[in-house]
Amino acid sequence: MRYYRYLYLPERWEKKKKKIIDRLEKKKFQIPVYLILLPENDKNQLEILNSALLLQPSYPDRDLFVVGIAKGYEEALELVEEIAKEVYNETEGADIRSYILRKEQEE
Repeated sequence: MRYYRYLYLPERWEKKKKKIIDRLEKKKFQIPVYLILLPENDKNQLEILNSALLLQPSYPDRDLFVVGIAKGYEEALELVEEIAKEVYNETEGADIRSYILRKEQEE
């Protein structure tokens, strides 16, 4: 799993960020944690995934690019809305994928 340099997460989770990421990496159970991902296919903008799915033995082992972490599905939707607003305000467009990839490449 890779994490976006400017990872989106609720302000109250800033102090827990490292602990949450460590638990994700160790595949520890965190039921309210949802991940906002940049999908592998370039036709979709973002994907929301319950972190509990990563614990499934049948879940495909793939390289996930996490751009946000939220507590619950509703909060994940709010973060996606926040990301979309930021992209629009910065670019006057709606290409979230290109915006995130460009920001990730910046020094």
